[in-house]
Amino acid sequence: MKAALIGYGWWGQHLAPRIAENENMSLTGICAPELTSSTTPEGYHVYPNYEAVLADETVDAVILTSPNQFHEPQTVSAAAAGKHVFCEKPFSLDGASARRMAAAIDEHGVQLAIGHERRFEPGMRALSEMVETGALGTIMHAEAAFSHDKLIGVPLDNWRTKKTTAPAAGMTGMGIHLTDAFIGMFGPVEVVQALTADRVLGWETGDLVSVQLGFKAGMTATLSAVLKTPHFIRCHVFGSDRWAEVRNDTHPDTPGGFAHLSVSETGKPIDTKSFPWEDTVVHNLEAFAAAIDGRAPYPIPVSDMVHNIEVLEAIAQAAETRETVRL
Repeated sequence: MKAALIGYGWWGQHLAPRIAENENMSLTGICAPELTSSTTPEGYHVYPNYEAVLADETVDAVILTSPNQFHEPQTVSAAAAGKHVFCEKPFSLDGASARRMAAAIDEHGVQLAIGHERRFEPGMRALSEMVETGALGTIMHAEAAFSHDKLIGVPLDNWRTKKTTAPAAGMTGMGIHLTDAFIGMFGPVEVVQALTADRVLGWETGDLVSVQLGFKAGMTATLSAVLKTPHFIRCHVFGSDRWAEVRNDTHPDTPGGFAHLSVSETGKPIDTKSFPWEDTVVHNLEAFAAAIDGRAPYPIPVSDMVHNIEVLEAIAQAAETRETVRL
C-alpha cells in the first residue's frame, strides 16, 4: 500500500516513520500547510496541497491526521478520487457528517479505517472476548478512564482547545477511544449524560469530561478524560459472575510497560495477566493495508465509527445543556 500522510502535527509525526518503515506500506509524501519546502527535515517528500495528493496516481490511500474539522471534506474528496481512507479519530464531529462520510466511502467502494488503536491491544482484545463469550456473566456496568498531560503546552488559540473543533473537553482526544471500546463490546448507546469543566488549562472546551451512558442492551457505563493529570488508562467491566479490568502502564505512543488484565470471581484470588506493550498503531495500519489487499476484513465496522460520532455529538450536547440526551 502506498499512502500519503495528511497533517504533520504531534500525531502525524508519530505515524510517519511507522508508515515509511513498514514492509506492508510505503509513504509517498506528506501534505501539511506548515510545510513550505519540498521535503521535511526527515527527508519525506512534501505535497504542495491536498489536490496534488489526490491527483497522484501512485497514491493508494490517504492517512488523515489533520485537525478534526477537515476530516469530512478530506474523506469525501479522497473517496471520490478512488483513494482508500485511514482517518484519525474522531471520525467526524457530528452524526450527520459521519453519515455523509460513510455514504461517500460506500458509493465509491474504497476501504475505510479509523485510528482506534485500543481495539488492537492484547489486553483489550482479551477483555472483549470475555464479554463476547459470556465469561463475565450478564454485563452489569463498565467504567473507563483515559487521561494524560501530553497536550498542556498547546496554545490557547489552537483548534484542540475550541468547542467547535474539539467539543466536550477530552472527548475527541481520549474519551472517544473509550466510547469506541464500549460500543464494540456492548453495542448501541441510547441515553447520555455528561459534564465538562475547565479547572486549570483555560481551554474553551474544558479540561475534563465525565460521562454516563445507558445502552440499548441494558447495561450502563461511565467514563472520564482529564487533560491535566499524569497518565492513566483503565477499562473495567462488571459482570454478574466476574469482573475484569485492564490497566495500561503507558500511552499507546510510548513503548514499554504492560497492560494488566485482572479478573475477580467471588471466593477466589484475583487473577492478573500482564501483556507486554505492542505498537498497536502499527497493527491498525497493517489491518488497513490487509483490508485493501483483500487479505482480511477490517475489524472495526463502519457502523461503529458512525455511531461513535453520534454518541460524541450527544455527549457534547448533554455537557452544554446539562440535560439527558436520548439517541
